Amino acid sequence: MSVWNYVVTAHKPTSVSHSCVGNFTSPNQLNLIIAKCTRIEIHLLTPQGLQPMLDVPIYGRIATIELFRPHNETQDFLFIATERYKFCVLQWDAEKSELLTRAMGDVSDRIGRPTDNGQIGIIDPDCRLIGLHLYDGLFKVIPFDNKGQLKEAFNIRLEELQVLDIKFLHGCVKPTIVVLYQDNKDARHAKTYEVALKDKDFVEGPWSQNNLDNGAGLLIPVPAPLGGVIIIGEETIVYCNANATFKAIPIKQSIIRAYGRVDPDGSRYLLGDNTGTLHLLVLTHERERVTGLKVEYLGETSIASSISYLDNGVVYVGSRFGDSQLVKLNLQADASGSFVEVLERYVNLGPIVDFCVVDLDRQGQGQVVTCSGAFKDGSLRVVRNGIGINEQASVELQGIKGLWSLKSSFNDPYDMYLVVSFISETRFLAMNMEDELEETEIEGFDAQTQTLFCQNAINDLLIQVTANSVRLVSCTSRELVDQWTAPAGFSVNVASANASQVLLATGGGHLVYLEIRDAKLVEVKHAQLEHEISCLDLNPIGENPQYSSLAAVGMWTDISVRIFSLPDLELIRKENLGGEIVPRSVLLCTLEGVSYLLCALGDGNLFSFLLNASTGELTDRKKVSLGTQPISLRTFSSKGTTHVFASSDRPTVIYSSNKKLLYSNVNLKEVNHMCPFNTAAFPDRFFLTLDFVR
Repeated sequence: MSVWNYVVTAHKPTSVSHSCVGNFTSPNQLNLIIAKCTRIEIHLLTPQGLQPMLDVPIYGRIATIELFRPHNETQDFLFIATERYKFCVLQWDAEKSELLTRAMGDVSDRIGRPTDNGQIGIIDPDCRLIGLHLYDGLFKVIPFDNKGQLKEAFNIRLEELQVLDIKFLHGCVKPTIVVLYQDNKDARHAKTYEVALKDKDFVEGPWSQNNLDNGAGLLIPVPAPLGGVIIIGEETIVYCNANATFKAIPIKQSIIRAYGRVDPDGSRYLLGDNTGTLHLLVLTHERERVTGLKVEYLGETSIASSISYLDNGVVYVGSRFGDSQLVKLNLQADASGSFVEVLERYVNLGPIVDFCVVDLDRQGQGQVVTCSGAFKDGSLRVVRNGIGINEQASVELQGIKGLWSLKSSFNDPYDMYLVVSFISETRFLAMNMEDELEETEIEGFDAQTQTLFCQNAINDLLIQVTANSVRLVSCTSRELVDQWTAPAGFSVNVASANASQVLLATGGGHLVYLEIRDAKLVEVKHAQLEHEISCLDLNPIGENPQYSSLAAVGMWTDISVRIFSLPDLELIRKENLGGEIVPRSVLLCTLEGVSYLLCALGDGNLFSFLLNASTGELTDRKKVSLGTQPISLRTFSSKGTTHVFASSDRPTVIYSSNKKLLYSNVNLKEVNHMCPFNTAAFPDRFFLTLDFVR
């Protein structure tokens, strides 16, 4: 019997090897493209920051990426080469919003010794050819034709065997490369070659430079009109060009492996070294003649593997060894002398030197503790399966019993108010012009008692349910419009509502159904059940989003969940749950077009049923354990899709994929209440209560 292993990626790669900036998705849009092992991320630069556009898997480990613009094109193309000698050229189709493969192929050779210093992929600034250094002693050329299409590749013999770096020079009549190499005596030199495409051979270049810094390892080509190349060593930085201009400055010993060009004319460059120090290299020049070099200290970042200057002093620092960063270069230094301000961090788990699986919370869920990063960016990271929630703000409020969001009008796409219920009072928070929450008053609401439920209703009304009454309040005037009061000797203990209906349990098994008609609360039906009611739900699941023809009711004593028809409160289906644990939350919901009834118990177990929205029949009963404490269920929307949040000691997001319910843990502990809150400035956010509001 054969044994098969099922291998799946549990976490996408986070280590950044390359990045580049250009007009990839549109001639007027600036894009940051990031290479992470086997994935390409495409971001759009907006006034609000970096906006992710696309995350694309690549079949192979990425060895090099380059943006280039062929003749007669208005936007850039992307060249990608992998470690297994495959390459492709990608173009963005703006009409279909998808990537197109313009060219692809295999550039491997049957014979050849792979380079010790890694693959090098470069593109001529005038888009005449693509150059690849894959094997010692060979330089592969892929020419472009007049229409920008790739022609058949060929190899040119390269005398230098220990190549450290190769770059194309700018402003040359013929395609010209500069080769940084090491000879047999460990001395390092730079030499130029012209690529003769017709003869498929090299021609001696315009200049060479011998006996460079013994630590020289990086070439930076300088754009026209200055031209030439900067050679970065461990102790010196040298500039030289075809006009016999030679400028050199000493630097503090360091290994610089990443650079980013700041100005289009190439007069300023950002340099990142192996200690995470960021420097600015300035070429002083008079017209087209370089007169000197100057290096200035800027500050500390992660150890950079790539540096991309975006705009307005904002720089992306990609890192293999630590978290990648988005930083701002300030004109004035801070108290520590640094000009670098970190705007955002992007988590990187790599390189992972060691890891172990432990149950830190002793809840039966294993978590991975990793030894991540290297050098000054080394760290211990805890990785767990589930959904990450990023905290935006927090405020301490003790004793919260419930949270609801309200809109300023029924058709407003964004939330305006946050209702926070306590044991003996209710507070109201509202978004102000600065997109901040501040305390306010809603005059028609009862603020001196605990709120059991809140909801926007039709006709621009607000619903507030308390133990004594149901109140209808105008959205515009905030004044009381109508009120239903509980009968003498009874009080509301459980409530649910939607835009036009209210369902109440008033104790003793009494079930009261109200409807909103002409801005009035009308008691339509009253039913007496044989046991106390523990939970209710009235969420519409049919075609009408403002009216539900079904109601779900959880019961004490017989531990059951029941489906009633509306408006007559006729019992359609009774489902005994078994055991002795009372249902604490029920929810009618539709996920991916499939209707479900979810019933959560007080011991952390959850029942799910397929629900026939027309007949109320329940099928496909399933049970899953989400935690050990009572669960509260609430729907929320993310990117236009409905999901369910289960608040408990192990909070869980319930979602549907391929018509199946899936459960993902959340990186928080013991969430008591959850409330979605969607604003223009902060879309698809929500508030959570732990020991305080988040």
